Amino acid sequence: MKNIAVLQVGPLMPVVQETIISDYGAVRLPDAPAERADFLRQHGGTFDVAVTSGKFGVGTDLMRALPNLRAVINFGVGYDTTDVAQAFERGIIVSNTPDVLNDCVADTALALYVDVLRGISAADRFVRRGDWLSKGNFPLATKASGRKVGILGLGRIGKVIARRLEGFDCEISYHSRNPVAGVDYRYAASPRDLAAGCEVLIVAAAGGPGSTGLVDAGVIEALGPRGYLINIARGSVVDQDALVDALLSGRLGGAGLDVFVDEPKVPQDLLELDNVVLLPHLGSGTHETRAAMADLTLANLRSYAETGSAVTPVHP
Repeated sequence: MKNIAVLQVGPLMPVVQETIISDYGAVRLPDAPAERADFLRQHGGTFDVAVTSGKFGVGTDLMRALPNLRAVINFGVGYDTTDVAQAFERGIIVSNTPDVLNDCVADTALALYVDVLRGISAADRFVRRGDWLSKGNFPLATKASGRKVGILGLGRIGKVIARRLEGFDCEISYHSRNPVAGVDYRYAASPRDLAAGCEVLIVAAAGGPGSTGLVDAGVIEALGPRGYLINIARGSVVDQDALVDALLSGRLGGAGLDVFVDEPKVPQDLLELDNVVLLPHLGSGTHETRAAMADLTLANLRSYAETGSAVTPVHP
């Protein structure tokens, strides 16, 4: 086993944090800017492995402050907070935790889908306020089965979402950078074309600079006042200002959102809308999935320590 020096960047699950400290003597990077800068000046050249999460990552400046970095071990499938371009240029291994969270993220997407179309959360609030007694029946909602659904990003998670939607007798189409082999769903040439041909758009694209604002005002307008947007990807993939504006004006029928641009901050206007379902980025948030993610994170670290490679590396 290599003698590796491990830097912890940001908070981690207790089992991961405890293990990297006990087995590898990991040191936590300070959070306060001044303290962090001083720490990196003194010790930045010490570390060859960083263990982090998709929320924090190893960004451009931090990576430059770690001149001997050789691996970034990431807890989470998303790695858009890590400067992968610099990492690949420097020969730094970047790993993530794919596949083990596909089911739970897809379940969350379907929960948002049913909730926003059928008004489940709004109906719950209706009952709790006593409106059922004072106002009578809850307003009619929208049928969830048999809809035309577009999936933006037919990767690992997108495919699982599509399989679940087949059980709802939905007509599925998709857009990815390239057509996906082995699927019978209709391929749309652009996000706008996808939105124009569906009633519900589910965003499952990877985050990062290449997908920022992929769902822009034009895509949202193409969905229209009877369309719905579900986002379980990254807040950055959707033009949040355009989304809020369309919801407030009625140019979009509703939205189910698990992610936001500046988490945990959520636009105030969205808090007042009954046709929007808001979740605190809990897509993979189950005991079972987080345990599997922790196991894979530690397996990647152990593999690097023993062989110099990762079990699930990210490829350029």
